[in-house]
Parts: sequence; structure tokens; C-alpha cells
Amino acid sequence: MRVRVDVGAEASHVPWPEVHGAARGVMYGLLGEQDAGLATELHDVGWQGHTLRPLGISPPVFQVAKRPKGVYPASGTGSLWLGSPVPRIAGCLLAALAGRQVIRWGSVHLKVRGMQLEPAPDHAKGEAVFDTVSPVVVRHESRYLLPGDAAYVERLTHNLRHKADVLGLPSAEIGVEVLGAGGRRRFEVNDAVRIGARARLRVSADPALLDALYDWGLGLNTNQGFGWVR
Repeated sequence: MRVRVDVGAEASHVPWPEVHGAARGVMYGLLGEQDAGLATELHDVGWQGHTLRPLGISPPVFQVAKRPKGVYPASGTGSLWLGSPVPRIAGCLLAALAGRQVIRWGSVHLKVRGMQLEPAPDHAKGEAVFDTVSPVVVRHESRYLLPGDAAYVERLTHNLRHKADVLGLPSAEIGVEVLGAGGRRRFEVNDAVRIGARARLRVSADPALLDALYDWGLGLNTNQGFGWVR
């Protein structure tokens, strides 16, 4: 399940350290309101013996007439998305959002104007083209990879197989093709560097896994707002 939350901000911009730095706190705050034990388990350990956390969120995206250079602009009209392929987690998020009037994104207060569930597209053919709203984070050892790097597809495929294993879904027949990419983006998130690029990817996999990726996101650090699928 994934949900779009329509929001408005009175602030003119979101400070760069908070664009991704606030995401995890929003996720665990919502989960903790409904199931404190679940929130603690995901934060401290991961999901059912795996270090991955099946949580996805996007930074808020705003409609603005002009995007000033060097600023992440905000306005009174925008949206953010969040979700999970795990029903227990998704149910907690949905319950926490019900009736909510404000989401605090770091120092920026977002007035909630409405929300809507977004069902996955039809993935029955076992193939999907995913465009990401936020950079996809992929690593090999200590190095961040970008879509043009030689090991990018192999490491991203490895990550998708790991996600499939976490969810108990078929992981053998997964293919990834890079169709396009944005520029290199570097963020500091809670004193840690994250480097990636937005990507347009053709992914072939079991339809249930494609549905799950639509709700979860691609690559690493999805609970910090990276790799969210448009």
C-alpha cells in the first residue's frame, strides 16, 4: 500500500539538511503512534531478521512558479508519498494519517489537505518502467554508484533480490535496464553522506515483487526518502 498526502507549507523553502534528514523521523513517528514495538523493532533491528526495512517515503514535492537555484522551494500546494509492501506496517501508517491535520517535516509544518491511496499499476506482464522522484542510492563496498557506473545494474539487482527475499517473493528472474538518469546528487543525512541520481529503469520481475517495489522504493535508504517511484 502507498498513499499520497497532499500538503501545504507556509515556509518558502525546506532547509537542505531536512529534505531527506526529516523523512525517517516522520515514518517512525507515525508508526510509533500506532505500534511502538513495531517502530522500535524496525528502527533498531530491521524486519523479521533482515536488516532491510520495508518502508518507503518521498520528500515533499511542491508546485512553485520558479525554482530558485540552491534552494529547495516550498509552497502552499504540494504532496508527499509513503508506503510499505507489508500489510501490518502499511496499516499502521494509514491509521496514523487518518484525521491528521499537520505533519512536521523537520522545522517545516505541513498542513494536511487530503490523502489518497494509490494502487499499483497492472504488473501482470512481469515488467515495469519505474521513474523515481528522488535519487536512487546504490553502493558497492564503500563507494556510491551512479547509473552510468559499470557495477550499478548488478548491485541494484542484488538489492532487489534482497528485497524479494525479505518479502518471501521469487527473486531468481530479476532484470534491470537503465533507460535514463538525472544528475549526481549529494545529501548529508543525519551526519552521513548519501549520493545517488534519479533514474528511469525497466525492471522485469515477478508481478508481486513489482507491486512491492512500487510501494517500497528502489535501492538503499528508502526510509530516508530515496528511490521513491513516481
